[in-house]
Order: sequence, then structure tokens, then C-alpha cells
Amino acid sequence: MKSRFTSTQLAKAVSVLALAAGCAGAMADNKVSIMVGGYEKHIYLPAKLAESLGYFKAEGLDVELLNEGAGVDAENEMLAGAVQGVVGFYDHCVDLQTKGKFVESVVQFSQAPGEVELISNTHPEVKSMADLRGKSLGVTGLGSSTNFLTQYLMVKAGVPLGEFTSVPVGAGTTFIAAMTQDKIQAGMTTEPTISRLLKTGDARVLIDMRSIEKTKAALGGTYPAASLYMPTDWVEKNKPTVQKLANAFVKTLKYIDTHTAAEIADKMPKDFYVGDKEGYVKALADGKGMFTPDGVMPAGGPETVLAVLSAFSKNVKGKTVDLSKTFTTEFVKNAK
Repeated sequence: MKSRFTSTQLAKAVSVLALAAGCAGAMADNKVSIMVGGYEKHIYLPAKLAESLGYFKAEGLDVELLNEGAGVDAENEMLAGAVQGVVGFYDHCVDLQTKGKFVESVVQFSQAPGEVELISNTHPEVKSMADLRGKSLGVTGLGSSTNFLTQYLMVKAGVPLGEFTSVPVGAGTTFIAAMTQDKIQAGMTTEPTISRLLKTGDARVLIDMRSIEKTKAALGGTYPAASLYMPTDWVEKNKPTVQKLANAFVKTLKYIDTHTAAEIADKMPKDFYVGDKEGYVKALADGKGMFTPDGVMPAGGPETVLAVLSAFSKNVKGKTVDLSKTFTTEFVKNAK
């Protein structure tokens, strides 16, 4: 049976198929899955904001943002190969190196944790971290950055590990329920959970790490926190894609730096306001100074993180950590 296609038609068909395959390959190369440790939290706002502003698409990226309530669970997804990166706290990069796993911050979002230790107002006897001996303290997850910081602050206050209990309660509604039901007497959380509990009068602030100045007082220095971190070997093999991600996030950080909290809030999903846009905007206005304007790791920050982790963590204490391998400024400095 004779072919119904001429040689010219066949050549064109082959060209179209080749072009389609090439486009599919390019799309696959630019497809990135990023797990966010709670993208409704103010501390991780750059992830959703970059998506909302169209900055990923402008770079030709197909970015899938996945939500996970605790940073430690997001980290585990990345280590399992389910996602290529995590929007979470930089301190995991230091902690993981002591376990033989090399990951690095490629864009540093913030230079303060944006965290607060809240005390339930049903416990007026608590005046300091030392008074939390024997109490149950809420954290997003065991092994999370909120757990790291809680352990550090307790040990610093003279309460050894084992004389208090860390309870994984997530953030938002689950955190609030745990505190109002007295399952936890105190806990570390972020905005907008902080403002929700302060507004109802159910809690008060004991330790505030939402600004650089207060963070230095609590932790002894600038504390780089929220970041985009990725496995070092993946970064080395996918530099063009990582550069595009850095371009998008540096533009986002510049947007945060040059726009009001109200303008930023208007770009976020309305359900992030939790029914209180005014409170959301105020909290963002008070806290947006924690973000870096350019994605660059703050000088001295990694050393503070290492000192904090070394104060309580058996994984880190006494170990040699090459901090230069826990972050890179290559991509943010080359960002468009």
C-alpha cells in the first residue's frame, strides 16, 4: 500500500515532532517542585507572592508550590527526592551537614526568624523561659526550626533538655486549639497565628524575634531564617534553572522592600487573611523588615545559627561544619 504522504510532507511532520519533543524537554527542564513549610505564614510569603506576581512564569519556569505545615516535613520530602527545593529555615542546612547531607540556601529571604514565644494567659505564673520547666511547649514539628529555637532558649535559661516537653501542634488553627485547650502552656509560632491569639487575649508575648534588633537580643546575633534551600548536587547540575529561581525571588524581595504591606497583602490569597485583613496588613507592616532586600546571606548570620545549634544539639555540638557549603550567593549576585 502506497504512502499518502510526500517526502516533503514527511519531512515537515518529522520537524514538527522534533520541535514538540524539544519544547516538552524544555518544559520538563524548567519544571520545579518546591515544598513550603506553610505558605500562608508571613515568614514564607515570598513563595506565594512570586507566584502571584507572575515572576516564575516570566522566567519561563513551571513552579509547583506544595504546602507542608512543618519545615522538617518539607525537608524530608526534599531528601526523599519528591521535590527539588524547600522554602524553609536555613538552620536545616547546618544541621543536615552534620548528618552527611549537603544542602544549601540559594536565596536568603530573611535575617530574623519572625517567630514569637507565646504564653497562654491561663498561666500568669510564667514570667520567663525558666518558668516553663516541666511545661508542654508547642512547636510546628519535632526537628523543626521552632523546636530548635525553643530548645536553645530553654537551655539558655538554664532548663536542660528533658525537663520540658516539645509538642508538635503545627500552626494556625491547630496551634490555637492546643493553647486554648491547655494542651500546651506556651509555644513558638509566626504571623498570622500570633496576631490571632493576641487579639482574642488568649496569649501574650514572652520572646519576640520578629525584628533584627530583638532577634540579636534573644539569639546573640543576626539569625538568617526563611530561605530557598536545595540539595547541593542538584544545584550544581541545574544552574540555569536555579538562576531563574533566584531571579524571580530577588525581584520578589525587591517588591516587598519597595511596596507597602497593604499593596503586598492585595497580592495574596484572601483566605490567608483568616477573616481579618486589617490585622494581616498590620502584622505584615510590623514584620516585613525581617526580609532581606536582595536575597544575600547576612554577614555573620551563619555563625550565629551554628552557635545556637551547638548550644543544645548533640548532632551539632563539637562537630566541624563548613559554613561556606551551607549557602551560596552566586545566583542572587547574578540575578537580573
